[in-house]
Amino acid sequence: MRRRLVLAVVGLVAVIVVVHDLPLWSHLKRGEEDRVKTALERDAFTIAAKAQSLLITDDPTVATTANGTTLATLVADYAAQGTALVVVVNSVGAVQVATDLSISTGTSFLTRPEISTALLGNSTVGVRRSDTLQDDLVYASVPVLTTDGVVGAVRLTYPKQVVDDRVSSRLTGLLLVAAISLLLAFFAALVIATSAVRPLKRLRQRTDSIASGNLAARADVEGPHEIRELAASFNDMAQRIEQMLAEQRGFAADASHQLRTPLTALRLRIEQAQLTLDKIGAKPEDVADDLEAAAGEIERLQRLIEQLLALARTEAIGNLGVVDVTSIVHNRVDMWSSLAEERGVAVTITSDVKVDALALDGALEQILDNYIDNALDYAPSESEITVSVTVKGDDVVVSVRDIGPGMSSTARERAFDRFWRGAESQNRPGGSGLGLSIVAQLAAASGGTVSLLENVPSGLVASVSLRRASAQ
Repeated sequence: MRRRLVLAVVGLVAVIVVVHDLPLWSHLKRGEEDRVKTALERDAFTIAAKAQSLLITDDPTVATTANGTTLATLVADYAAQGTALVVVVNSVGAVQVATDLSISTGTSFLTRPEISTALLGNSTVGVRRSDTLQDDLVYASVPVLTTDGVVGAVRLTYPKQVVDDRVSSRLTGLLLVAAISLLLAFFAALVIATSAVRPLKRLRQRTDSIASGNLAARADVEGPHEIRELAASFNDMAQRIEQMLAEQRGFAADASHQLRTPLTALRLRIEQAQLTLDKIGAKPEDVADDLEAAAGEIERLQRLIEQLLALARTEAIGNLGVVDVTSIVHNRVDMWSSLAEERGVAVTITSDVKVDALALDGALEQILDNYIDNALDYAPSESEITVSVTVKGDDVVVSVRDIGPGMSSTARERAFDRFWRGAESQNRPGGSGLGLSIVAQLAAASGGTVSLLENVPSGLVASVSLRRASAQ
C-alpha cells in the first residue's frame, strides 16, 4: 500500500511538472530566439548607421570616418564583443568586409535572400538553412540607407546551435527544478504513506494477535482521523468479542456446575434404590421414596435445561417489533390470577395506560412471567401483587410490586447474575438462579433495562423499561 501511495503522489507531481514545463520550455525557446533576433537586428542597424558614410565612397574598403575608423575596424570592434558573423555588402551585393575569413572581398551575396531583401530597402530577420555552411542560421539583415537610396546592406548571423545551446542551458535549470520537485514529492509521499500505513500494520498485528488467542490485544488509536476511527471501532469489537467469549466460558462453567448437582443427586438416589432392592426381603414400596426423589431431580434437571436453552435463545440477535404493552400486561395478569387465588394472593393492575413499545417477540411476556412467578413465591397470603404501566419520557416502564420479605441491596445488585441465588431464595424449591438472568438478557436484547428496587414499607419492585414505539 505504501508503494502505491508513493507512486500515486510522485506520478501526479510528474504529470504536473510535464504539463507545466513543456509549455514553459517551448516559451523559453521562442523567447530566446526572439531575443537573439531582436539583438541581431538592433546591432545590424547600429553597424549600418556607422557604415553609411563609408559605403557612399568610391572604395568603402579603404575609406575612413572623421575619427579615422575604417569599415574593417568597425566590423572588427563589433566582432570582438560577440559571436555573431558580420557581412557588409555594397549596393550591388558585393562583399566589402566580413568577419568570416573564408569570404573574400568582392564576393557577390545577391543569391542570399536576406541580402536581396535588404538591398530592396527592407530589413528582415529569421532562420534559414545555409547550403554553403550546411547549418541553420539565425540572421538579421538591414539596408544601409541614405537620402539617395540604398547604398548597401549589413547582415549578422548566428549558428542556430548557439541559440539551441542557450535554450538548453535554461532547460537544464528547469529540469533541475523538476527533478528537485519530484524528489521532494517522493520524500513527502514516503512520509505521508509511512504515517498512514504504520497504524494499519500495527492494527494488522493486533488482529493477528487476537486471532492467535490474545483477546486482550488492542489497537493503538493513532494516525489520520479515518484510521483512528477504524482503530477505535476495532477496539470496541475486540472488547465485545472478549466479553462475549468470557460470558460464554462463564456460562459453560456455571452450567456445568449447576448440572452436576442434580445429576449427582439423581445418581445417588438411583444407587440408594439399587442398594435397597439388593437387600433380602426388600419390597417395592421400600424404594418408593428414593424413586420419587429421583423423579424430582429429573424434573429439576429438565427445568434447568429448559432455562439454559431459553437463556441461549435470548442471546441470539433478533429484530425488534412493536408490542402492545397494555394488552400483554392484561393477558399475563389474567393467566396468573387463578394460581394466585389458590395461594390467597391477588394480582391487580393499578394503571391502564394504552401504549406500545419496542421489544423482541415474546420478550415482555417472559419478563412478566418471571417477575409475577417470583412475586408469588415470596408474597404472603392475603397480600396483593400490583402490576403498573407508566410512561416516562421516551420509555415505557412496567413494574411488579409485592409486599414480601424483599431483598438486601447487595442481593438486588447481584440478582440478575447467572446462577446466583441469594439467602432469600435458598429454600425456594426448583430454583436455578437463571430466571432473572433471562429477564435481564431479554430486556437488553430489546434495547431496554431492568431494575429491582425496595418497596416501602416492605417487599420489592421489579421493573423493566422499554423504548416507546412512538419515540423511535
